[in-house]
Amino acid sequence: MARYTGPKTKIARKFGEPIFGPDKYFEKKNYPPGQHGLAKKRKKTSEYGTQLAEKQKVKYTYGVLERQFRNLYGKAHRMKGRTGENLVLLLESRLDNLVYRLGIAPSRPAARQLVTHCHITRNGEVCNIPSTIIKPGEIIGVRERSKSLEVIQDSLSHSSNKYSWLEWDGAKCAGKYMNVPERTEIPETINEQLIVELYSK
Repeated sequence: MARYTGPKTKIARKFGEPIFGPDKYFEKKNYPPGQHGLAKKRKKTSEYGTQLAEKQKVKYTYGVLERQFRNLYGKAHRMKGRTGENLVLLLESRLDNLVYRLGIAPSRPAARQLVTHCHITRNGEVCNIPSTIIKPGEIIGVRERSKSLEVIQDSLSHSSNKYSWLEWDGAKCAGKYMNVPERTEIPETINEQLIVELYSK
């Protein structure tokens, strides 16, 4: 499966926030990229441009490409409730995102790599598909032979269980997805209504 492998700081500067996590280069240049930087007079963004930018930001944040994102939106639209909120909650329920939220990996791209390299288990069975949607009650753990990996140990040593919908068991090196979080509990600054308006055109 393809994924974005280009310059991340440039993308973060484009959206004006460190969407890929803490970034010292973004802190130094927290203005749009380009030859003229802040001095360049930018035209007012159209309504469509604002909606498109929000969709692109969410795609980059969760590491999802266009077709996969469109399919997730379709699934969210068929679910009961608000389509925008359903979309964000589906993105949050992805295996790679939960590996990141549990602190097993320092970033979503790192979490994706751990999953594809067969270091992560789902209910005791190895799962190497990052886009797998995890259901409440399921257990996400580190494969027995992978528990000593430096990247995992280092990430866990710097993490803290700060999400109420996740429960971490350090002894078993596994976490439980307790429940689907409320939209207000998700820390990412996403205006999902703009995405709904974009796809409703």
